[in-house]
Amino acid sequence: MLGVLYAALGALTFAFNNVAMRRGVVTGSVLQGMAMTVPIGGLSFLVIALALGELGQLTVFPAVAVAWLAGQGIVHFVLGRYCNYKSNQLMGVNLSAPVVQLQVPVAMMLAVLTLHEKFTVLQTIGSVLMLGGSFVTQTKTATPRSKPASATGPTATPAFRPHVVSGYLLALGAAFCYGASPLMARQAFLATPGAGTAAAGCLAYAAATLFFALILLKPGSWHDIKSVSRENLPWFLSSAVLVAVSQAFVYASLAVAPLMVVTPILQLSLVFRLFLSQAINRKHEVMNAAVIIGAFTAVLGSLLVSIDTDMLTTQLALPSALGDFLRHRLAGG
Repeated sequence: MLGVLYAALGALTFAFNNVAMRRGVVTGSVLQGMAMTVPIGGLSFLVIALALGELGQLTVFPAVAVAWLAGQGIVHFVLGRYCNYKSNQLMGVNLSAPVVQLQVPVAMMLAVLTLHEKFTVLQTIGSVLMLGGSFVTQTKTATPRSKPASATGPTATPAFRPHVVSGYLLALGAAFCYGASPLMARQAFLATPGAGTAAAGCLAYAAATLFFALILLKPGSWHDIKSVSRENLPWFLSSAVLVAVSQAFVYASLAVAPLMVVTPILQLSLVFRLFLSQAINRKHEVMNAAVIIGAFTAVLGSLLVSIDTDMLTTQLALPSALGDFLRHRLAGG
């Protein structure tokens, strides 16, 4: 029960993080947001490692594991996060989140190809539902035109116009990065059995921070970061704290509950994001029936992909023929 609670809190705080970042990049820049979330995330993991007594484990990782963790940090915390934030800026969380959620089948397919894990008919159905849900959200994306201002009334605020094509491509980039990074971390842990996750997170974030620091060498980058407005600063700071808190809840849930229980619950972040974005970013999001249907379809698909096929068929007491069909392996050992 405690693992379920931690996973639900992780999903909720992750949704808050995305909505807060979306609000910040409405008038701010993605670079400003990343300049806060990447270093603060690293400091947060350093504090967690210190609290758990894992600082001494920073030296136990062999060179190959450090290389995998460094790659994972750069791919997830820099490249994937940039694509995610930029997609949020271009078309809003409601449209980008179901596409980014495709990281689940991406991770599964990469696990099949690299670790020879099984991929069943049930997971294939879930992947198709997720892909379909991400496409459904992109239909009817036009927002209502703003009402014309009266002769004496204030000037009407233009409605949010999503940039669907570029936003969709960036969201797919985020999905690939987020889907690939767990496999890289998995390779690191295979090379270092029993290593602490907080210590591994410190190494990943250290590499991400160093890589991100190279971006500051680009002319104008440092000026862009320093020009963050007072209006956006609280949103960026809250997003930086929330992303670290959400990751802490995920680690806590995995410490007391099986992965097959935690992973489906984490997919609820997509539903939380719908309600939070409507409450906080109503003027900066697209909300219609297609978005709602697509989001819930994507959640259903992610549940089918991440849940254990044998457990599902047993709990639902499915007929043996249907159960055998759903657990049939299409790929993997």
